[in-house]
Order: sequence, then structure tokens, then C-alpha cells
Amino acid sequence: MDSSYWSVTLELPDAEATARLALALKPHLSAGDTLLLSGPIGAGKSHFARALIGGFLADHDALEDIPSPTFTLVQTYFAGDLEIWHADLYRLSGVDEVFELGLIDAFDAAICVVEWPEKLGTEAPDNALSLEFQLTKAEETRRLILSARAEKWCWVGPVLAEFLRSPEVANG
Repeated sequence: MDSSYWSVTLELPDAEATARLALALKPHLSAGDTLLLSGPIGAGKSHFARALIGGFLADHDALEDIPSPTFTLVQTYFAGDLEIWHADLYRLSGVDEVFELGLIDAFDAAICVVEWPEKLGTEAPDNALSLEFQLTKAEETRRLILSARAEKWCWVGPVLAEFLRSPEVANG
């Protein structure tokens, strides 16, 4: 039985829709929120993260390059007083390395966007929003399963409903 408080699946017709979804979620995020992005290589995790972080930085005229932290493991950004951590845990061999990064402490103080959250093991925050990106037979289309066990994410449903009504997504 699924232990999620809720779960919803949607289709993203292209990379632009993935970026628009990130920007639709952005206004509702704050320090202490963690997004766990899972899925195979090339499914859209980094694209989503870059769009989200870029949106926060643009709000504060703090535009900068947003590289994938594949090799650095963690990139941090500041949008005004808001700290944003983007972690790519693909190269980690164990949860001990997660502690060395300081990521566990950041979960309470920053917005954390974590790719390959499986590497967190039992250290994954229970109150995180999970986004599972899946490849589909259609080259550009991605399936996305959003789920959460914490009631704090109840705002996601109405945001997704509005997002799905947008002409760019509705007309695919």
C-alpha cells in the first residue's frame, strides 16, 4: 500500500512544459521545502531544477549560470535572503557522504532540490515533495508523478489544476 498522503500523475508534452511547471510551483515554495527529483538520466530532472532556480534568481535580478551539480555534487544560490541548494547525488556511494555535504542541515534552512534522492536512504525528509520523472514512448513527452506524505503540500493540487488548464499544456 502506498504511504503517500497524495499522488498525482500528469503528462508534460515538452521541455517547455517542464519549465513552466517549475515556475508554477515556485511562488509557493519557501525555506524548509525539499523537492526530491527522481527518474532516469535524461528524464528532465535537471531541466526542472534549472528552471525553478532560474525563476528564483530572476525575481532578484541575480541571474547566473545554473550548471548541473553532477561533478560538484551541490550548488548553492541566493535569491535575496532565500538560500537554494541544488544537489545531484548520482555519484555518491553512501549516505555518509550526504552528511559531509551538509545537505541534511540545509533541509531545514533552505529550499533543497535533490536529484537522485535514493542516495539519501532513510535521511530523506518525510515532509518532502517527490517528483518522479519518467520517459515515455513519445520523444519529448515526460510522465511526472508528484507525491507527498505531508499535508503542507496540499496547495500543489490547485496549482496543478491551474497549470493543466493553461493553453500551452492543455493543447499539448
